[in-house]
Amino acid sequence: MSGKGAPELTVKNCGDLRVAVIAAQWHEKVMGGLLDGALRALGELGIHEPTVLRVPGSFELPVAAKVLAARGYDAVVALGVVIRGGTPHFDYVCQGVTAGLTQVSVETGVPVGFGVLTCDTEEQALDRAGLEGSSEDKGHEAVTAAVATAAVLRTVAEPWR
Repeated sequence: MSGKGAPELTVKNCGDLRVAVIAAQWHEKVMGGLLDGALRALGELGIHEPTVLRVPGSFELPVAAKVLAARGYDAVVALGVVIRGGTPHFDYVCQGVTAGLTQVSVETGVPVGFGVLTCDTEEQALDRAGLEGSSEDKGHEAVTAAVATAAVLRTVAEPWR
């Protein structure tokens, strides 16, 4: 199971953070679960008015993340799903999205929550989407990781908090 060994993150005093969530539109049911989990996590963290953008697919996530990071968001969460097919397209999209989101985070200093499922089958994606009966909730996890990182980085920039 991919979630084995995950840390239990405690995030406090983050309700004032500006957070944006970008969600791809492919695989509507999976994306619905990811987005619901992300929004639920934000609510639990006291962040009640996040910016939510929808882009066509996972490949478009990095450019949207870069624009949002440049516009002063404290954290950006990227949600998408890529399911392996019969061509190498899967490999190119997964590699491009992963490298692109990593580049955005490193270049801007803004944490980017990686909620992009890269699965062999639709069943694997559904099992990670945070839907009823899913074993994992990757949308929730991506938000928690991004906001926790933003909170840690804020202590470096503003040690009085």
